[in-house]
Amino acid sequence: METATEVAASKVAAGSSGGGAPAPAGEYWSEALKSFLDHIPISSVPGALQPTASPAVEIKLGGTVLDAIDAMYGGSVAGAVIIDEVQSSFGKYVDRDIGFVDVSTIVLWALEELGKVEHDPKDSSLDFLSSLKQHPQIAETKIAWLAKLFLWEPFFPVRAHDTLFHAMLLFSKHHRLNVVPVVESMNSSVIGFVTQNAVMELLLQSSGLEWLDKIAGKQLSEFRFASVRKPVLVYSDQTLADGLHILSKEKMEIAVIDRKTSCLIGSIQCSDLYLILDDSSLFSKRMKISMEEFINVNNKTNSKCSTAENSSACKGQNILALRNTGQRGTSLPVSNRRSDTLKQAVEKLTSSRSSCSFIVDEQGHVEGVVTTRDIISVFSPPCMDSRIDGSTFFSAALEQAGCHVENGQIIQNSKSIKP
Repeated sequence: METATEVAASKVAAGSSGGGAPAPAGEYWSEALKSFLDHIPISSVPGALQPTASPAVEIKLGGTVLDAIDAMYGGSVAGAVIIDEVQSSFGKYVDRDIGFVDVSTIVLWALEELGKVEHDPKDSSLDFLSSLKQHPQIAETKIAWLAKLFLWEPFFPVRAHDTLFHAMLLFSKHHRLNVVPVVESMNSSVIGFVTQNAVMELLLQSSGLEWLDKIAGKQLSEFRFASVRKPVLVYSDQTLADGLHILSKEKMEIAVIDRKTSCLIGSIQCSDLYLILDDSSLFSKRMKISMEEFINVNNKTNSKCSTAENSSACKGQNILALRNTGQRGTSLPVSNRRSDTLKQAVEKLTSSRSSCSFIVDEQGHVEGVVTTRDIISVFSPPCMDSRIDGSTFFSAALEQAGCHVENGQIIQNSKSIKP
């Protein structure tokens, strides 16, 4: 049976071989941008549709921080849909889904607020949730109020019959968007989610197409983000509280380096925050536990997950599972050399489900970082953002079609290839 990418490639090839009246020039060049990805349905994205019929976890706009954490942690999910129940005259709820929030964002915010009021905690044996309950001014903060701090994402849904091109446009245009909900056509209820890693996994399945491999085969050093984006660093002897504080500000994976050698020894990312909820000692001793000690705890947990990954129960796992068995089980975070190809970075990121890969030199010193969003931007239409320099998947497709991108606009070459 042909895969979605094989079907898309064959349809594009058939469409470019001629036949029928040619489309107007402007329309044709626009189609050249999206023809391949616009033949791959969202339903083909790995994990986009939930393995069971269970609805997505929902959090009411008027709910509290404690309600939200309880709902997500209790449901063992990394994120939830925010709803505003407004009843229409037809007796049905309309425009209920208005946002998306992940548990790590709220936990980080709550940890920061607790740090402001618990300079010297009276009971250091309390776990995170118990400590939160002792401070109602934090625990009872409304989810609606957190919108002022941009602590939850907008709700931009797609449907199963929409295409990968649609999802990539959303990720490219909305920089705060990390998860795209998939909704049913009839009642708009959420039936799954598309993540950035899932998009890259499907792109990886397209290997072998000349116009994709031309970009994927380039070295990381050839891309602007490899030199512009700076990694966030924390020393291994700093406390876990220090690392969490930096993570709350940066919202991206942080490299943990040895103070003496400056070499990469580990990392901390938002998806690790469930450990604070699972292990009460990590929370109560966060002012004393070093980042290196936290990394050791994390490695042990990931090793157990890697062992469990081969079980049949993991194959149908929710893509938003709180404890994701697909995460890395190695002692080091994902890393690449500048001489590695973009495809090698994609392979490492998709296999580990990490949010970024650190670019290191031969000695293990961190020189840069490449994120999943960086990679999606490389494979996104250059006309969406004039800042893109043109060395992208779509620029290669345009070049073969006889046009190029200039100042964010599609320009037809003087000697263009006709359809």
